[in-house]
Amino acid sequence: MKDNTTFYKTIKKNRIALKDLLQNENLFSSVPKNWHIVVTDVQNSTLAVANGKHNDVNLTATGSIITVLNKIKKLDAEVRIPYFFGGDGATFIVPPSIILEVLKVLTDYCIHIKNTLDLDLRVGSLEVEEVYKNDFTLRISKLKVNDFLTTPVILGNGLKFAESKIKQQFEGNNLPDQEKLLIDLKGMECRWDEIYPSANSKRIACLLISATSETKQAEIFNQIINEIDYIFGDLHQRNPITIQRLKLKPTLKKIKKEMYTRIGVYKSGYLMNNWLITFFGQYYFKFFNSGKSYLYKVTQLSDTIMLDGSINTVISGDDRQFAKLKTFLDSLELSGKIIYGLHKTYASILSCYVEDRDRKHIHFVDGTEGGYTTASIEYKTKIKKQYISKF
Repeated sequence: MKDNTTFYKTIKKNRIALKDLLQNENLFSSVPKNWHIVVTDVQNSTLAVANGKHNDVNLTATGSIITVLNKIKKLDAEVRIPYFFGGDGATFIVPPSIILEVLKVLTDYCIHIKNTLDLDLRVGSLEVEEVYKNDFTLRISKLKVNDFLTTPVILGNGLKFAESKIKQQFEGNNLPDQEKLLIDLKGMECRWDEIYPSANSKRIACLLISATSETKQAEIFNQIINEIDYIFGDLHQRNPITIQRLKLKPTLKKIKKEMYTRIGVYKSGYLMNNWLITFFGQYYFKFFNSGKSYLYKVTQLSDTIMLDGSINTVISGDDRQFAKLKTFLDSLELSGKIIYGLHKTYASILSCYVEDRDRKHIHFVDGTEGGYTTASIEYKTKIKKQYISKF
């Protein structure tokens, strides 16, 4: 098979509305069958959230992405991969040339997370060829959301099949004893306070939606995105991350959590240096044009919608708008077209990967009170009631 290591890098970026992208399947390409799907997942994340460890779960998922991306930069500067943040884990699609290195660094990261946060992060993989052998599709495109952010868009149930298969194999996984771990979490930051909606009447919702028919997925998702746009406005209008509400939280406790998660040990120099940067950052963002410019970029580089074969999105709106959305989604669900989970809460949270403060940073958005993890409880309950029996 020919070398397709740069497959994802060469996919065209489409600067069109998401609903227009979904209407043109010619803009999607099948993922090469020799690529691999890699999944990380925090075991018993629902219990961890209930015990007040939601931020730890969230940071663990973000860190798995950071450790993979930092490793890839060292392995091959030409490689780009799609990845998807899930609140309590992440999913990657990687070429065969780096799969072993990615799995190795993630295994080390799992041990690191057990040692530092006492969470059980599991990792597994499946070759894309297995997806196709089981008659699922996995097609991918790129959506240029704005001048700064480009995200992958998946059509087909290939990732859901792979994630289900991989998670079935998690049981009994034992992490090896290792003294030296290859951990590189450079760029990990978690210094923003909870981000409240732009008006007191508004709330935040985390939403998960799957279509019951793989062949009608694009059509159903297009219909849903159209309705969300109609009720809440476009991505900018419903973005829960706004400049006015972005506030740093310069507490030693928050910096210490970042420190332990990132480097695994206590270092007074790290703690004080980053606390001072965060403390004075409040004034930098408020009074300096370059600081205000960075805040704007944070709003643009906050990933509030993800399509990985399902719709995953965080939305800001009022109770009237959410009631309209729920009525619409209930009608689709009752007709057997979708299954969904919805969690409304009071604020958003950000976990961040900052390579540099100009253009190379990405901010993963979730909701408070469990966010996506809580929304998935309703979603998974419906699956158990056999709304969808495939997975």
